[in-house]
This record gives sequence, C-alpha cells and structure tokens, in this order.
Amino acid sequence: MLDYGWEQVEKALQKATVALCIDMIGGAQYVLDITVEYAKNRVQFGRPIGSMQALQHHCANMAVSIEASRSLAYEAAWRISEGIPCAAEVSMAKSFASECYTQTTQLGMLIHGGVGFMEDHDLPLYYRRAKVSEIMLGDADLHREKIARELLD
Repeated sequence: MLDYGWEQVEKALQKATVALCIDMIGGAQYVLDITVEYAKNRVQFGRPIGSMQALQHHCANMAVSIEASRSLAYEAAWRISEGIPCAAEVSMAKSFASECYTQTTQLGMLIHGGVGFMEDHDLPLYYRRAKVSEIMLGDADLHREKIARELLD
C-alpha cells in the first residue's frame, strides 16, 4: 500500500537512463569524429597516422561500439514510448553505453597522444564526462545485475 508511486518513479528513472545513454552516445560520437579527423591530418614518419593499421582498428572498434550502443538505446527508447516493459533493455543500453563512452574517450586520448591530455583540448572534458556518466543512474555492474534478475526471475 505504501509503494503506489514506485511504478511511476521507475518509469521516470528508465526515461532518464535512456536520455543519459543518448547523451553518452553523442559524446562518444564527437570523440570519434575529432579522433578520425586528427588521424587523417596528423603526419608522422612521412604519412598520416590514420594509415597505420593499429589506429585504423581502434577507430573501427570505436565506431562499432558506438553503433551498438545507439541500437540498444533506440530499442529501449522505442519500448518506453510504446509502453512495453523494458527494464532489461534499459539496463543493457546503460551498461553498454557507459563502457563505450569511457573506452572511446580513452582510445581517443591514446590516438591523440600528448595533445589529448592538454586541458585546452576537448578530450579531457569528454573523458571526465564519460567517467561521471559511467556511474550516474547506476554503473554497468548494477545494470548487469538488473539484467540478470529480469532474465532469471
């Protein structure tokens, strides 16, 4: 009798979590965009660093992770908009997007090298935002526990 409002709170938290996921995906996409642009233009050893296979793989992995995060978040948002139960989908989107954003900013800083750590560059700001977003509204471990509960209960 005392938990009549909990269902509404849960719905609001799900909407906030999906909105945070979309924000994280936008941040990760920006980091990928500036990193790819930097890799195309930064010349080292007589050629752009983007021509080096290891950096190409990092950029490709970042793009795949961002697209997977986007798909999970869109699925969760669609389920919310249709009124379909989606606790597991929201948690999947949050856990994946959190890790994607942090890994993307870390790889972006790695590819940028020393300039990526300079305070007047955008990357340190996006890294700090990724770390805060990672724990906001529950970290990946908490959301994996929620997914497990949804699957196993």
